Amino acid sequence: MEETALPAVRSRISGYRIAQIILGVASIGFIFWRFYTVLFIDRVYGIDTWLRLAIFGLIIGSVYALIAIGYTLVYGILFMINFAHGEIMMLGGFAGYFIFEFLGYIEVDPGNSFLNVYPVPAILLSFLTGMIVSTVAGILLERIAYRPLRNAPRLVPLISAIGASIFLQNAAQLLFGPNRRSYFNPDILKRGNGWTIIVNDRSVILTYTGALTIALSIILMIGLYLLVQRTRLGRAMRAVAEDKQIAALMGIDVDAVIGKTFAISGALAGAAGVMWGIHNGIIYHYIGFLPGLKAFTAAVLGGIGNIPGAMIGGLFLGVVESVGPAILGIDFQLKDVIAFTILVLVLIFRPSGILGEVLSEEKV
Repeated sequence: MEETALPAVRSRISGYRIAQIILGVASIGFIFWRFYTVLFIDRVYGIDTWLRLAIFGLIIGSVYALIAIGYTLVYGILFMINFAHGEIMMLGGFAGYFIFEFLGYIEVDPGNSFLNVYPVPAILLSFLTGMIVSTVAGILLERIAYRPLRNAPRLVPLISAIGASIFLQNAAQLLFGPNRRSYFNPDILKRGNGWTIIVNDRSVILTYTGALTIALSIILMIGLYLLVQRTRLGRAMRAVAEDKQIAALMGIDVDAVIGKTFAISGALAGAAGVMWGIHNGIIYHYIGFLPGLKAFTAAVLGGIGNIPGAMIGGLFLGVVESVGPAILGIDFQLKDVIAFTILVLVLIFRPSGILGEVLSEEKV
């Protein structure tokens, strides 16, 4: 029986691998063909356009990376996907919006508001408020929606996460209304203004809002990596991710560590929400859904549970999403299709992601 079963298994595995190779070669060949056609034959876009698209991709990728880190932190400890994470980002974005609105109504000098007279404190207060609101929301989400289900089958917390996402969307719609709101930035962060780079006698603008997004994202990502690798809390988080029971026996308060993990991921999502509003200028109750899904794609792309992988995956996804439509010759409104196509291809060819998953043996 065993001798007859083994060849069949080998045949099935070999056939699947052959199909993977064919699909992979065809996909890579098509991408290179399109890249060569667009860049050297049709020459639809100049270098300035490619640089403009790459800059935009880095900006949006920085936001994806921050949100993706939240996914990968929670997954690394609880082995679950927090699908309400995008809504945590949305709440932080709303908090920053209301701070800007409030400070814009406070008149310091005749005709000048606090927002424009003291822009740096206003921006810091906006980010601080957004991060605090999202931190509190993340802690409450863990206490109410996830902690009671910690010992339940894995599907149950997943359903709870989807329910929490829908609840937060509808709660925000009831509280803030269904209409889209425009972020009222300080004058120093006026959208569209920035540094001008001349490429091929054409101007490419690196906006102030984009530069702030990239710089602050890098600072927060480096800070988080150092926190996880160099601090006592980071060692406790890694110990809980490895084995909760043994970590508890070693004197670690597992519940407290999990709560702090949700707090940290919420703070990062809140900062991402304020960045999104400042740069894109729009906030509404549904704003966190698509960035949340794309950040999940970035986390899978980089390697779920892998913090550097989430960073690289977010930046890579942002650039590919921005440049991809031009390379493939499709409408730029179809950029979301590219993001989710990447997710499917990663799950087919490398489910562990670019840098590989970081999971304990128990979870594997």
